[in-house]
Amino acid sequence: MSVQLNHTIVWCRNKQKSATFLTEVLGLPPATQFGPMLVVHLNNSVSLDFYEKDGKIPSQHYAFLIGEDDFDQVFARIRGRGLQYWADPGKHRTGEINRSDGGRGVYFEDPDGHLLELITRPYGSRP
Repeated sequence: MSVQLNHTIVWCRNKQKSATFLTEVLGLPPATQFGPMLVVHLNNSVSLDFYEKDGKIPSQHYAFLIGEDDFDQVFARIRGRGLQYWADPGKHRTGEINRSDGGRGVYFEDPDGHLLELITRPYGSRP
């Protein structure tokens, strides 16, 4: 059996604002229109499809595995935007990064309160 994640919908209040935030922070190409959604393509053939919704938007968590050099660039953009960031998903270690599994990681929020995470090593991959 072969199972791969193809896409997921990211609920948001303003798809242009949310998709642009993600592409700019991560250094990705601009989102593309597909029906009512703005689609952000990731390097592993998975897409995040931003879809506008009225009312409350429950916070979701999206983790991005990136390289060490990429981490420095993305983290600089996070700090350059003055975004609050944490070393943990519970948001207790404000202004810190974590060193889990011998890599680096950080959490921050998008415009709709989704908790985004950057990691340079998959969890459980400590050498």
